[in-house]
This record gives sequence, C-alpha cells and structure tokens, in this order.
Amino acid sequence: MLRSMYSGISGMKNFQVKLDVIGNNIANVNTYGFKKGRTTFKDLVSQQISGASAPTAGAGGRGGVNPKQVGLGSQLATIDTVHTQGSLQTTARPLDLGISGDGFFVVNDGTNDYLTRAGNFYLDKSGNLVNSDGMFVKGYEPTPTNNGVNTGNASNIVIPSTAKSFSIGPDGTVNYIIEGASEPKVAGQIFIAKFSNDGALEKAGGNLYRESSNSGLPLKNSPTTYNGAVVSAPGKNGAGTLVAGALEMSNVDLSEEFTEMIVAQRGFQANTRIITTSDEILQELVNLKR
Repeated sequence: MLRSMYSGISGMKNFQVKLDVIGNNIANVNTYGFKKGRTTFKDLVSQQISGASAPTAGAGGRGGVNPKQVGLGSQLATIDTVHTQGSLQTTARPLDLGISGDGFFVVNDGTNDYLTRAGNFYLDKSGNLVNSDGMFVKGYEPTPTNNGVNTGNASNIVIPSTAKSFSIGPDGTVNYIIEGASEPKVAGQIFIAKFSNDGALEKAGGNLYRESSNSGLPLKNSPTTYNGAVVSAPGKNGAGTLVAGALEMSNVDLSEEFTEMIVAQRGFQANTRIITTSDEILQELVNLKR
C-alpha cells in the first residue's frame, strides 16, 4: 500500500484529538477557574531512501550529497494545560474568592487533597468553609505570625454560627465579629499551593487538580508543611493574592478556539483528500490488467 495513505490516517487521528480538546475548551468557556488545553503535533519516523555522503577530496572529487528520507506521518506531541490568568468577575459575594496571580486553593474530601482555582466557597452547617462538593478548604490555624509568616498548623477554616459578620483579606486571613465584641477574631488564614510546574498537574474533574510525579511539591514560602508539602501564605514569594467578592473566569478565548477549529477541520479534510487520492492511484494500478 502507498505510504501516503497511512500518513493521511495518522493526520486524521491527530486532528480528531485536536477537535476533542477544542470542544472541551468551548464547553467550559464559562466554567470558573477552568484552564484551556492546547494540542501540539510532531512528525513520525522517516524512512531512509539513501544516506548523506561527505565531499571527496582531490581535484577530481565531488561535493557532498544530502540524505533522502520519506516521512511516515505525524503523531501527538503534547496536550498542554495553559495556566494563564483568567479575568476576575465581580460578584460582591463575600465567600467568592479569586486568585490574582499564581497558586491554587487546597481542598480535602476527608481522604485526599486536591487543588482548584475555582473560589466559589460556602459554609456548611458547622461553619466549615467548603467548596460546592463539600470539600474542606484548608488553611492555617489562627495563630500569631512571625514577621508576617504564619507558623500555625494546617486546619479547616471555621466561622462560628454566632458571628454576625466576616471578611477575607488579600492575605487569606478570615476575620469575624461576634455580637457584642469590639474586636474581630481570626478564624484562620487560607493558604495557597504554588508549583514549579503547573502544567504537570492532573485534571481530576469538578474544577479540581491533583499532584503528579512531574509537578513537584509546592514552592516553599512558609515553614508550615501540609501532608508533606510546603504551602504558602497568599502574597508571599510569588504566590498570588486573594480577591474577595470576585471569581476567576475561564481563560478560554472563543475567537481563538473557533479559529483553531477551522484549522483542524481543514487539516482533517486535507488528510482525507490524501487518502482518496492514494486510493485513486491504487485503482489505476488495479486497472492496468483487464
């Protein structure tokens, strides 16, 4: 069979995956904290027709000859997660938090830790700060700070039901006021996990990520560790700050996605034309003998 036919098949498979990624991006255009995906390709091995030759020395010598190779198609190189900042949409809801900068919220389902950029949080019956699936938002215990760095242990953020009001600062500190009290009390400080390789985090669904073997542990900006990983106070050593009353929108650009969709569609069509043209040539070969 012709090599071009198999090259066309490999191209069609790759553009199918590209369209799958584009479709997922468009489906999540209004998903809070969503980070878009990007597909890249690379060529397959090439068949060697003849190798290169070096120039020959002397008066009667010849110059060098380049190698002759025929490529055998393309393959999938990467499916990247693009962690660029999404725009912050004001909601004026005090439990809506957006991260301006790098890092992720840490949430726990009682067994496992997950990471998320979606800051639409809620209070449960006991006053625990949780996400939409009831996972606890982790932070520092309300302890004094040492030169602006919280040295407390990790815990859930709990706002008592007797609190008449509360607020969350850019540094993640959660303050609340009890009826009759003159001074606010601290419920804790929401911390942020910042990774050296965000692109290696695995998507777990539900706006969640989890660590992978290539993401590395969160970068160290605080002496406090959480389950073996060092976490950060917001705004310290490169970690983003928190914006209360706002949510981070998806970083999907519809104009870019539709353009990439057209490119993928035309690329798919071109590869199908390679297959049909190769089939016509094979038909001519079969018809040589009648």
